Amino acid sequence: MTSYVQKIAWLIPLLPFAAFWIILFFGYRLRKASALVAIAGIAGAFGLSLPCFIAMARGHDPVNVSFPWVQIGRLTVDLGYQIDPLTAVMLMVVTLIGSLIFIYSVGYMTDDPLFHRFFAYMSLFACAMLTLVMSNNFLMLYVGWEGVGLCSYLLIGFWFEKPSAMRAAKKAFLVTRTGDCGLALGIFLLFYLTGSVAFDPIFDAAHHSHIHETLFIAAAILIFFGAVGKSAQFPLHVWLPDAMEGPTPVSALIHAATMVAAGVYLVARSYPLFQLGGEHAIALSVVAWIGGITAFMAATIAVAQNDIKRVLAYSTISQLGYMMLGLGVGGYTAGVFHLMTHAFFKALLFLGSGSVILGFHHEQDMMKMGGLKKAMPYTFWTYFIGYLALAGIPPLAGFWSKDEILHHALEHNFPVFLLGAAAAFLTSFYMTRQMYLVFGGEQRDKHIHAHESPFVMTVPLMILAFFSAIIGIVCVHGQGFHHLVHFGQEPPAPFSLSVAGISTAIALLGIGLGWKLYGQKPLSAADEDPLLKIGRLYTFLQNKWYFDELYDTVVIRPLLRSARILYWVDQKLVDGTVNLVGIITIILARVHQLFDTYIVDGCVNLVGTVTRQMGFALRYLQTGSVQSYLCVLYTGVILFVVWQLYTGQHFSCPFLK
Repeated sequence: MTSYVQKIAWLIPLLPFAAFWIILFFGYRLRKASALVAIAGIAGAFGLSLPCFIAMARGHDPVNVSFPWVQIGRLTVDLGYQIDPLTAVMLMVVTLIGSLIFIYSVGYMTDDPLFHRFFAYMSLFACAMLTLVMSNNFLMLYVGWEGVGLCSYLLIGFWFEKPSAMRAAKKAFLVTRTGDCGLALGIFLLFYLTGSVAFDPIFDAAHHSHIHETLFIAAAILIFFGAVGKSAQFPLHVWLPDAMEGPTPVSALIHAATMVAAGVYLVARSYPLFQLGGEHAIALSVVAWIGGITAFMAATIAVAQNDIKRVLAYSTISQLGYMMLGLGVGGYTAGVFHLMTHAFFKALLFLGSGSVILGFHHEQDMMKMGGLKKAMPYTFWTYFIGYLALAGIPPLAGFWSKDEILHHALEHNFPVFLLGAAAAFLTSFYMTRQMYLVFGGEQRDKHIHAHESPFVMTVPLMILAFFSAIIGIVCVHGQGFHHLVHFGQEPPAPFSLSVAGISTAIALLGIGLGWKLYGQKPLSAADEDPLLKIGRLYTFLQNKWYFDELYDTVVIRPLLRSARILYWVDQKLVDGTVNLVGIITIILARVHQLFDTYIVDGCVNLVGTVTRQMGFALRYLQTGSVQSYLCVLYTGVILFVVWQLYTGQHFSCPFLK
């Protein structure tokens, strides 16, 4: 089985890559058939990923294949891939959910004039994400990491004619690049310390070399900064809600199920570095606190949002915080488990929201919705399952993974546990609020006639709902997921009835509060949001803790002012100095030209002119006539004789003596 995996694994990212090039060159001719090419690529990758997952689940040895790529001095970089349990889980998440989202997109994007371009970008994204999770070294991981970021920019700004979409794409690109700088610095530091970028040599050196572990901890924190940007953690979370400007399938694939999970995957992959320091590991403490703060903060913001996709966006940020929290308190398996379960039910919720948006004629304001349970029954029931899974109601998927995270937090970091528990309460509340605003009561905007989505969109919803319902039970049965994905000798987290009871009670309290405010008496078109009663707190939450305004004041405006000052310095001082030197040089050159033209060349020309005029004068004496020459001779003799007689001198010739 291992040899078979080794033979086929390298094809997994190449199939979507091939689909990208086919659509890129022949998309205009293929038109709607470009979707079939893209689906074939991602589904083929799923078909190849399945044997890899089965092999790891059966306990086969991990596969690690490398071959030389670059060798410059100390730097030796191999192209390679690895298939281990963590990679196998990520492959299944990316390819299975990706296949369902690609199928869903056929219905959602059917009327878009750039239908083929959309599937080309989606295929390229799948290739980049698969490259990221299969890499066996940090450099190849970084290539996939940046590829994912590029595709995110292209897909968020896919509807580039909308100014808001282009602004969101640029914001996402710049904010995530900020985090990527940390990742790049971390990789450089690891290479400086170990002389390698491959995972295994670096992790071995971190635990068994003479190099002080403080340097490796610093590298781990730099790597985590990259994860903070990609996984939209505090304080680099501001890009993800704006990314909802892209098509809903993009939100489901990139900004819920896979790309934002890349940061969590990076921390899990680099866990040997984060674990340095034992029980008092500084890096893990940083991860836990950032995760806890993010989970709570994003949940509070989601409470006051009215855009159906923005609620899910902040929910995603909060749940990613949960994953980081789990990894930070030592729950390696719990964090990865929640990554997997969340991918299924959050993809379900995003695709369900897309179905609502399409059926409600592209309206996203929940305050205008209501009563869609009757008009969209398939969407409602599948969305309901995703809602229960996210709220953490047993026995659905979210309950098991969230309960395990809270159990680890309760044992190792009680303040972080309180943040997680508060986030769990708020999660169940804002999702209950969303359910009643969208599906409960009567439709508040009577001008819109809602309709159910086509089967090409609802069938993927049903499949995702099925997995959201059973995957938690399947994975916890016999500690199956723990035996598949664990770190070192990490003991399986025992099922704690007390923690499970607390977790369920918290979820039910949130649901109860949501029902009290929004379900007991459904809102009519004339009613205001009950949360308006909390006044300034509601405004504070609706404005997202004023983070955008804070960054605008603290970062953007000072940068713009600095840019204007530097522009003035460049224009007036630097360019002014350069221009002054140029002007002086031109003046000196002009003076030199005048001196050269009128003095030097003038003297030379004067000599030439005099010589030429003398030549002209002498030329008249050279007539070529013998008579003229004799005449001149005789005239000269006569004049000489006259001169001799006149002066009284006598001419004597020595030859005649």
